[in-house]
Amino acid sequence: MEKLVNIFKALSDETRLKIIKLLEKGELCVCEIVNALNMVQPKVSFHLGVLKDAGLVKIRKKGKWVLYSLESADLFRRFLILSVIEKISDENIKEELKRLEEFKRTQAPRYKSGD
Repeated sequence: MEKLVNIFKALSDETRLKIIKLLEKGELCVCEIVNALNMVQPKVSFHLGVLKDAGLVKIRKKGKWVLYSLESADLFRRFLILSVIEKISDENIKEELKRLEEFKRTQAPRYKSGD
């Protein structure tokens, strides 16, 4: 029961829902999410931790980068994630997507170093 409560708590925050929607586009590092959400890194890391603890996101290390993506191993969690993604249109996070793309294009060190 506690796992279920943690999942729904994780999904009850607007910032975490935005992070899930951003991760629909693919793996992102913390710096990319920070820029997209226009938030400070500790706050974003907190929200990512809540999502990870709920089993909704996973991490993968690639060199010096820690990349976050949506967890798809568990069918129930995958269904919830897909439901969230379906209900939130790109229009709802238009500004965040714009900042993310601009950051990737101009500043994201992960894309410049060839890592």
